Amino acid sequence: MRLLVVGAGSTGGYYGGRLAQAGRDVTFLVRPGRAAQLQKDGLQIKSPFGDFACAPKLVTAGQITGVYDAVILTVKAYSLDAALEDLAPAVGAQTMILPVLNGMRHVDAIRARFGAPALVGGLCRIPAQLDDAGRVVQMGKFHDLAYGEMDGSRSERILALDAALRDAGFDAKLTPEIEREMWEKWILLAALGGICCLMHGTVGEVAAAPGGRDFAAALVDEVVAAVRVVGKAPNEGFVASTRETLTKLGSAHTSSMYRDLQRGAAVEADQIVGDLLRRAKQAGIAMPLLSLAYASLCVYQSRQAA
Repeated sequence: MRLLVVGAGSTGGYYGGRLAQAGRDVTFLVRPGRAAQLQKDGLQIKSPFGDFACAPKLVTAGQITGVYDAVILTVKAYSLDAALEDLAPAVGAQTMILPVLNGMRHVDAIRARFGAPALVGGLCRIPAQLDDAGRVVQMGKFHDLAYGEMDGSRSERILALDAALRDAGFDAKLTPEIEREMWEKWILLAALGGICCLMHGTVGEVAAAPGGRDFAAALVDEVVAAVRVVGKAPNEGFVASTRETLTKLGSAHTSSMYRDLQRGAAVEADQIVGDLLRRAKQAGIAMPLLSLAYASLCVYQSRQAA
C-alpha cells in the first residue's frame, strides 16, 4: 500500500517513521524548511520503545506525482486548509484520507473537498514533541492509532488499511466505533484544555485550589452535555473516567494546548474550543465556563498576532 503522511512533526514523524521502519512504502509531504532539515539530519525518533533514524522519502507542495492508496493527515488543525490544498494531487477515486486532527471541523472540510467516501475516521494518542534539533521525542509509553469507517462497516478497503498499519511499532486498532471515539477525544481535549489554559496550571494544581475540583468537574459536565446534543454521545464509563482524571489531586497532567501556550506557540483554540462553542450556540446550548476559557485563549492569540 502506497502511503502519504502529511506532516512530519511529532505525530506524523512518529507514526510515519515507525511505518517506514517496518518496511511500509511511506512518503512524507512536508514544508520546504522541514524538508531541508530532514534531508540534512534524517528523521530521528527518541522513544522509550527504542530510538530510530531513517532517511525519509519526501515531497513538498507541487512535487506529488501520482495518487496514493491512503493519506494520513497529521498537521495541526489550524494548518488544515493549506494541507488539503497541498495534498489534493495525491487523492484519486479510491484514495482513503485518514486524519488524526483534533476536533471535528476537519471531517466537514474533507467531505466538502473530496467527498464523503474519501474519509476514514481516525484519532491518535501519543505524548510527543519536536525538540530543538527537530527530533521526534516520545515522552510516554503509549502510541495508539485508531481508525475505521465512519459508518462502522468492515469494508474491504479498511481491512487493507488495517493490514498496512498493524505490526508497525505502535498500537494500531481498527474500530467500528471510530466516530464516537473521535467525539470522546474532543470532549477530553476541550475540557482539559479549558481547565489548564483558563487556570494556568496542571490538573493537580487546579484541583488543589479552592473550588478547583468543582470547577473542573463542572466544565467536564458542560462539555459532555453539549456533545450529547451536537455530536455522538459518549459512553458513561468514559465520562466517569474523564471526570476522575481531570479532577485528580496531585496530577501533573496538562493539555498540549496549554504546553503550546506556555512556550508562546500557536494554539488550536478555534478548532478545539471555538468550534464546539459554535456548534453548541447553533443548538441553543449555553457553555459559560468553556466560553471563559475561549475568551482567555483569544486574548493570547491576539497578542501572538500583534
